[in-house]
Amino acid sequence: MKRRNFLESSLAALIAESVFADDERSGDMIYRKLGRTGERVSAIGMGGYHIGVAKDDQEASRLVRSAIDRGMTFMDNCWDYMDGKCEVWMGKALRDGYRQKVFLMTKFDGRTKASTARQIDESLQRLQTDHVDLMQFHENIRLEDPDRFFNEGPLEALLEAKKAGKIRYIGFTGHKDPLVHLRMLEQAQAHNFHFDSAQMPLNILDAQFRSFAHNVVPKLVEQGIAVLGMKPMSAGALPQRGLATGIECLHYALSLPTSVVITGMSDSKMLDQAFEAARTFKPLTPAQLSALLAKTREAALSGKLETFKTTTRQDGTARNPQWMG
Repeated sequence: MKRRNFLESSLAALIAESVFADDERSGDMIYRKLGRTGERVSAIGMGGYHIGVAKDDQEASRLVRSAIDRGMTFMDNCWDYMDGKCEVWMGKALRDGYRQKVFLMTKFDGRTKASTARQIDESLQRLQTDHVDLMQFHENIRLEDPDRFFNEGPLEALLEAKKAGKIRYIGFTGHKDPLVHLRMLEQAQAHNFHFDSAQMPLNILDAQFRSFAHNVVPKLVEQGIAVLGMKPMSAGALPQRGLATGIECLHYALSLPTSVVITGMSDSKMLDQAFEAARTFKPLTPAQLSALLAKTREAALSGKLETFKTTTRQDGTARNPQWMG
């Protein structure tokens, strides 16, 4: 009981401290500051993986362009999604002036200078652009990953790419354990380096199991690092199990001090849901938060519905060590 009350009160405090007064609204979308970069982006971003689920590149382009036309500006992707297909399809969608309307992010898997540099260039080629706005070190999921980032060449390659105008900002992602994110932040401090962003799962289940919201988000806010939330529905498990609606999931993640909540949208229905969540968003009250946590508590405590934390199913770099170099 004491632990439950502590979790609820600390989450409620985190939500209360979020500066929603800085939110800007236009149409059905909210726009937020991206850490201390000076950028302002849509509070809901389009997940890159689900673009590849469309039946063909033309359908994917229609979905991406519809999102942009309605006001979504943050686009997510990754060098390894569907062997590059997701970047290729997004690149096609961003032709005809659409590239200039978005803040484009992608990720890389390299753990050496050479593999990092190669993947950056391959991503640029697929995305049909001369630069990406944010490049993130993907799958920071092993305790040695932060050491490899700082000591084996990835950061060196990123800084050279930034100097060459290929990337503007640098971040990292991970879905496994908050301890690895904390290790990355410790190493960044030791190397006098400031990340622009950090991406992690932020959903109602995470609040009660191996929690990024409790352990990592406050430190990011303190350091002015943009909080990028992903897996707001726990890979679909929350709505599929009837534990929370898609709108509730997005409202929870938006209530945290997130710059962007990245969610997958493989069809127009999911796109509509994202915009409806932004249109109707109000920060969760303590009573609403308590009800959501109570409804999901039993499912959360085992970690079984956050398979990205408790299994290797989504550990692409573990199954494909050649990607890391």
